[in-house]
Amino acid sequence: MSNPSSGTVTHAPIEVQWLSGQTFEAGRAQGPKIRIDGDGHTAPRPFDVLLAAIATCAAVDVVTILEKQRTPVHALGIRVESNRVDSIPRRLASAILHFMISAPGTTTEKATRAVELSVTKYCSVRSSLIADASVSWQVELGA
Repeated sequence: MSNPSSGTVTHAPIEVQWLSGQTFEAGRAQGPKIRIDGDGHTAPRPFDVLLAAIATCAAVDVVTILEKQRTPVHALGIRVESNRVDSIPRRLASAILHFMISAPGTTTEKATRAVELSVTKYCSVRSSLIADASVSWQVELGA
């Protein structure tokens, strides 16, 4: 639902249910759920989910951009390295997304440009972070 006066669009509500201990299940009411574990024993921790969300948000756009360039992705992996602020709240200070892309026919320049556009222009998760949390990237093409 759009709100023309504020320039915003309503996002589907996310529901979080406590399971036990530090474990929760989250997702849209009628959609699939993910498990999140504050202790990191049975599922990713909340901060891990944030980093995964940045990476997957960018990856969706990279796949789309390379498909439009007629160099479809055969494989894509991302390793996320990050730093957190030392004091509470221990928010994200910086992240580096290491992309490993296999997209026959593409060049390092085109893949790097696809990643740059995805991170700096299209990724709503990255854009939702505070401005001083730097997110950079590296791209490596595979066979």
